[in-house]
Amino acid sequence: MNTASLKQEYKERIVPQLMKEFGYTTVMQCPKLQKIVLNQGLGEAVQDKKIIEVAQAEMTQIAGQKAVTTLSKKDISNFKVRKKMPIGVCVTLRGDRMYEFLERLVRVALPRIRDFKGINNKMDGRGNYTLGITEQIIFPEINIDNIQKLLGMNITFVTTAKTDEEGFALLREFGLPFKK
Repeated sequence: MNTASLKQEYKERIVPQLMKEFGYTTVMQCPKLQKIVLNQGLGEAVQDKKIIEVAQAEMTQIAGQKAVTTLSKKDISNFKVRKKMPIGVCVTLRGDRMYEFLERLVRVALPRIRDFKGINNKMDGRGNYTLGITEQIIFPEINIDNIQKLLGMNITFVTTAKTDEEGFALLREFGLPFKK
C-alpha cells in the first residue's frame, strides 16, 4: 500500500465532503491534520532506568521515527523525581509519516484491541483529539515475545479545526472508529 493513499483520499474525498457539510467557500477553510503526537509517560522509570530505553526502542518501531526522551521540569519529592530526570518518551509525526501512521492505526492496530466497541468522541474544545491506548502490543511492529512490561500511550491528533465538531468530522472521515 502506498504511503500517500490517505493524503490522496483527504484531497479527493474528505475536503469536498467537509466543504459540503460545513458550507466552506474555499478549500483553505477545511480543517487539516497538522500532526500526530505519540506520548508515553513512564513514572516507573524513576526506579528502573532500563524502562526508558525499552520504551524508546518500541516507540521508534511503532512510529517509524526516532523517539525522544522527555525530562522532568522540576523536583517532586513525593514521586522521587529530580529535575531533568527521564520520565517519558514522545514522537511527533508530520507529513507523509503522519498519514502512514494514521492508516496503520485505523486499519491494523485499533481492530486488534480486545472487546473493541469504538473510541470515545470527547474532543478538547479546540478541535484536537487525544486517544489513550492501554497496551503497545496492538501494533504489529511490536514482537509480543520480547515484551517485559505492558505500556500504554497517548496519541494526540492536532488539527487546524476551529471547533470540536469540525475536528470530529475530519477525524471521522479519516476513518477513526468513534462510538455511536
